[in-house]
Amino acid sequence: MIGIFDSGIGGLTVVRAIIDQLPGYDIIYFGDTARTPYGNKSSETVVKYALQNTDFLLSKGAKIIVMACNTASSVATESMVKRFDIPIFEVITPAVELSIKTSKKFRIGVIGTRATINSGIYEKKIMKINRKAKVYSAACPLLVPLVEEGWLKKPETAMIVKKYLHYLKVRQIDTLILGCTHYPLLKEVIQRKIGKRVNIIDSSVSVAEKIGSFLKSHAEVDNLLGKNGKCKFFASDITDQFEKTAKATLKRNVCLEHVRM
Repeated sequence: MIGIFDSGIGGLTVVRAIIDQLPGYDIIYFGDTARTPYGNKSSETVVKYALQNTDFLLSKGAKIIVMACNTASSVATESMVKRFDIPIFEVITPAVELSIKTSKKFRIGVIGTRATINSGIYEKKIMKINRKAKVYSAACPLLVPLVEEGWLKKPETAMIVKKYLHYLKVRQIDTLILGCTHYPLLKEVIQRKIGKRVNIIDSSVSVAEKIGSFLKSHAEVDNLLGKNGKCKFFASDITDQFEKTAKATLKRNVCLEHVRM
């Protein structure tokens, strides 16, 4: 199984992208809804959660792990790689690589949680590839709670998105990285507020493509993965909104199982 975890429902965008890119692969998903959001937690706490989440997914048969959480990816990747001797995928590097590949002016914006933005991970990775790139980042702490509440089309959400993006818009970015897997659920309003000329990088799509390329060149790992089209969903707190968002995101009914962490 492909094991995927996130702080809440945002990682469902990664599930959807993997289903699109790798149809038929078995998937197990854990949404840590009882402890969301991760973006306002300390690095130490996020690392602890990431390790616990991975232990759970491995106990359920996962053979590779996808950190469908930018906050965890920004602070826990090193600890994850040290602890677990399996392929670990994070959502930051694929998005960075795609942004450099597609940006014409190399004026790149990044939006994410406070923890992700404060880590400076996107700037470090972008500048490592292209020293001439200009990177502008903006923390958007209210967006994850709004998505978790299902306020995707509320006028209040549109106003908040506009406020957050103003800093980036006036800097005339040509590429915007959605540095949180919750944000693709707000992609329509983000595109409208940042402008149609700005290319939006969806990290969920980028990591799905990365996994697909990896499996094509690593048959020994690919052969370990089930391909019966089974998907299992677990959450540390079950809410009606999770089920509604899951159904809307994946275009299918989702049977959600509760697990205590």
